[in-house]
Amino acid sequence: MFLVSFSSLITRARTSSTILNAVARLVELPSTALTHISLSWLSWSSQAMWASEKWLKYIKRILISVTNHKSLLALLFILVSWTTITIFQNASKLQSRPKLPICHHRNITTKSSCPEAPLCPVVSAAETKLRIKEIMEKLNQLLPPRPFTDVNTTTSAKHSTATILNPRDTYCRGDQLDILLEVRDHLGRRKEYGGDFLRARMSSQDLKAGASGKVTDFNNGTYLVSFTLFWEGQVSLSLLLMHPSEGASALWRARNQGYDKIIFMGHFNNGTSQVLSECGLTVNTSVDLCQYLDARDQEVFYCVRPQKISCHALTHMYSKNKEVSYLSKQEMSLFERPNIGVEIMENFNMISVSKCSKETVPVKEKCKLGMTTTIPSGHVWNDKWNPASCSLAPVEMKECLRGKFIYLMGDSTIRQWMEYFKTNINTLKSVDLHESGKFENELAVDLDKNINIWWQKHSYPLIGSYTYSIKEIEYIARAVDRTGGGKNTIIVISLGQHFRPFPIDLFIRRILNIYKAVQRLLLRSPDTTVIIKTENTRDMYSDVERFSDFHGYIQYLTLKGLFQDVNVLWPQDSFLLSVSHKL
Repeated sequence: MFLVSFSSLITRARTSSTILNAVARLVELPSTALTHISLSWLSWSSQAMWASEKWLKYIKRILISVTNHKSLLALLFILVSWTTITIFQNASKLQSRPKLPICHHRNITTKSSCPEAPLCPVVSAAETKLRIKEIMEKLNQLLPPRPFTDVNTTTSAKHSTATILNPRDTYCRGDQLDILLEVRDHLGRRKEYGGDFLRARMSSQDLKAGASGKVTDFNNGTYLVSFTLFWEGQVSLSLLLMHPSEGASALWRARNQGYDKIIFMGHFNNGTSQVLSECGLTVNTSVDLCQYLDARDQEVFYCVRPQKISCHALTHMYSKNKEVSYLSKQEMSLFERPNIGVEIMENFNMISVSKCSKETVPVKEKCKLGMTTTIPSGHVWNDKWNPASCSLAPVEMKECLRGKFIYLMGDSTIRQWMEYFKTNINTLKSVDLHESGKFENELAVDLDKNINIWWQKHSYPLIGSYTYSIKEIEYIARAVDRTGGGKNTIIVISLGQHFRPFPIDLFIRRILNIYKAVQRLLLRSPDTTVIIKTENTRDMYSDVERFSDFHGYIQYLTLKGLFQDVNVLWPQDSFLLSVSHKL
């Protein structure tokens, strides 16, 4: 009866006055009855209101000890009632709030939700998939199939002809020199389609100068090769047939056929020993797999699960090439050393470039965020890069970096920046992060100038025969998301080399996720400096099916196309720079 009366009163209680009126009516009851009601109320509170267990036990002991003090009991009852109603009201507010989307970080066997709403999906997985499909369709149009039955029908550098348009004895600095290229096959017949992978370069060895040329494909067997004459002196011209269109088409098809050109081997910790297991971006097996999933960005990596070992025990990784090829024997003949990087303009003489005019060279504006790049994007002079569209003013490095936190994110080509900083800033000291293996994260600081430089590797795929730790491995999009940003923050992103052996959709997805993370960063901290470093070229003869610069060039076009509308800095176009600087 007491409990029924109490419940009916407290259910109608919505304000402090209602609670006090209820207590006033109940305080006339015997002490033992009031104690019984209070204990019953506490029991209900613990089930319905999620009150603190220790706090409830403490109040219960007090209630029992003061059974003969009705006034004190009444006060305690007010305290219990008021606290419980407050909890109930707050809980109701929380339950009535709109539910935020839940995202997950690196999920293995259990999922870990992230609470920050801005980090959760703005673009759905379906929309990302559609965007990847659109980019793939454009690339497939750029690289149509070019099957052949006879190597003699493929493009021949020897039989192709290059003609300088409007030739002169002397050219002026700043002029554009145009060359018309007509490609022919090994039988001397004109080709009727384009798609050849060409590399145009001008250079002056004595001046340590070089620049890439711009190649325009008319898709009918003719090309326009344009050079901007950036400097005075004797200039050599070069036009290499890196791969005929048939070879480029074969590489494109082979690349997108499988993920198994590289095998990853994971080290799982089993107490005092290590257990090796095969890993990869896909693993074709029916056995149990460990799935390392970023649910938000749909990035995934797999390992064959070792028996009786947790998936969380994965600590290190290394990779090795798999003896597999998706090229036919006939296609492979196109990538033999004599058929790669063959000079088309072998018999061309050097050209002479003069100043010609007394007019001063117009002063270019300082390089800044959001500037569009040109092709060619610049030139090398005396071993130093000079952008074509803006000026890189000389600065005192330590003063420029004073108070800055620089995040270098990506592969070993951006880690070289860390080594350069440490070599050229003698007050910059490395911090021991107590990591092991190749590709460990690096931190260097200058306490006096408050300079902090951090390098971290990008996540899978990371190719290397040396064993490296994956305990701290992180996708770049996640690293950007957890960065606060600001005017003293500089983020440099570079990746590409490790993606070349795999289908292009993997690279596109990764770049899309980074693109979205950079957009989020610039929304919350628009004064952050973000620098995109394109990938370098590499040895043209080495492991062509996996690592040809043709793959790098396609990734270069994809990266440039995607980030063209984002307020980022392109001070160094590494792909064209490395073409300019050396063959």
